[in-house]
Amino acid sequence: MLCGALALSACTAPSARLGPGEQRIAGGVTAGIYYGYGEHFAAELRGELGLDIAVDETHGSVDNLQRVGAGEALLGFAQGDTAADAVAGSGDFDEPQAIRAVARVYDEYVHVVVPADSPIRRVSELAGHRVSLGAPNSGVQVIASRVLEASEVPADAIENPALGLAASIQALRAGEIAGFFWVGGLPTPGLADLAAESPIRLLPIEAGTVERVNAGHAGVYRVSDFPVGVYGVEAPSATMTVPNLLVTRASAPEELVHDITRVLFERRTELASRIAAAEYLDRRQAIFTGPIALHPGAARYYREAHR
Repeated sequence: MLCGALALSACTAPSARLGPGEQRIAGGVTAGIYYGYGEHFAAELRGELGLDIAVDETHGSVDNLQRVGAGEALLGFAQGDTAADAVAGSGDFDEPQAIRAVARVYDEYVHVVVPADSPIRRVSELAGHRVSLGAPNSGVQVIASRVLEASEVPADAIENPALGLAASIQALRAGEIAGFFWVGGLPTPGLADLAAESPIRLLPIEAGTVERVNAGHAGVYRVSDFPVGVYGVEAPSATMTVPNLLVTRASAPEELVHDITRVLFERRTELASRIAAAEYLDRRQAIFTGPIALHPGAARYYREAHR
């Protein structure tokens, strides 16, 4: 089964080696998981490979995929659904992006955050309110729009200020918005800080809603629960998850991507001591990146590790 999965990824030969200069990891907002993961992974790559690489703050998945596809970043983090749009040239992408996967790194949770004392109890009740659906060019906006559509909330029924995570948190604190969407690993640092200061509640996304979203979007979403205790949640709350991928450009050198993949797994313990989401990195699951093909360098690493 492993060989079959890897064979699908060997369709693109790498181009010439990268030129000189600092390489970039397209991260995300500084209050989210992407940026922290990228920051610590860059440090490991500098130490283990001597690679001159640093993380960039970005708007999130769409922005990251555009940067990687355009050759502005060597690596980037992206939600699996947005990555599927990127390789198909659909959604926010005018043409297919030349990207390949390094690994499925962890699953992200869809957060719909409101104050604990809010009268809003369901996603459908967000209609008529001012709610941030995420920053422009973010995967959050993609998912928020799909969840609202599946919940029969018309796009024009919500006033969307289109704020990133840090700005959404600030606006919720100030009472300027009724709630906001966020998609990220557990726990997202900015949300953990918010919950410690002001009690919050997470609106449920039920199985039926997830099924309706999946009907038109490659079936990449899953039903899950927020664990009791995270963000002060006292009871399980249903939500939707989406796989998160580490991606690279198709033309990245095979040997370099092989070594990057090796460092990702060999330094997992060190990464997990600094970023909780790294605990979920699992080599057995990492190859399941469809419909994004594995980069040949990553595929070679998994074959060697499987022997």
